[in-house]
Amino acid sequence: MKRTLKTFILVVLSVVFFNASTGETPTVNEKVAVLNFETETIDYGTIKQNSNGLRTFNFINTGSAPLLITRIKTSCGCTVPSYSKTPILPGESGEILIKYSTKRLGAFTKTITVISNAKGGNKILKVKGKVVAL
Repeated sequence: MKRTLKTFILVVLSVVFFNASTGETPTVNEKVAVLNFETETIDYGTIKQNSNGLRTFNFINTGSAPLLITRIKTSCGCTVPSYSKTPILPGESGEILIKYSTKRLGAFTKTITVISNAKGGNKILKVKGKVVAL
């Protein structure tokens, strides 16, 4: 009897856990922000040392709710982001400016993590290239 009860409890908990782990409860009129970038990788190519490292990631909020970027994290201090702190309304576009320090020589690949209220969670962008001597 104890074994049957334990098995039953295990089955019930498994079903509950499985249903909870899907994480999405369908709603008919759910308003969400959707962050769509023109490109998620910017390739600087081969650039000269100390040249202009400023590049732009353009995006559109294709969702039905205002998009709010709360934070942007970069993989190192050599990549500095700049972005609007005001909400981007549905259908509007925005940009994230990235300034990569071109002082160091050699190939690089850096990540930029965009933290927002957009559907799908954090978005990871990349910059890459190669800095050569003057």
